[in-house]
Amino acid sequence: MLTTVDNPYDPFDQFDNWFQFDMDKGYNSCAYLDKIARTSDQLSEEENRIEVSRAIDEIIKYDFRNIYSKVKAKTN
Repeated sequence: MLTTVDNPYDPFDQFDNWFQFDMDKGYNSCAYLDKIARTSDQLSEEENRIEVSRAIDEIIKYDFRNIYSKVKAKTN
């Protein structure tokens, strides 16, 4: 999942709060990720997951403000 380093909310467990914080700050991370990721209904769920991960890596690579980070869901 793409997030920003200053967002105190967990995008997996606290998505509504995470999203509100993200929008209030003007980051629009979901829309940005949607713009970069080349997902498709014609791809499998796994192929789309890989593409989203690639897009997150690309966003972070070119993040000159150093505000983005990639987080993974906690596994029990």
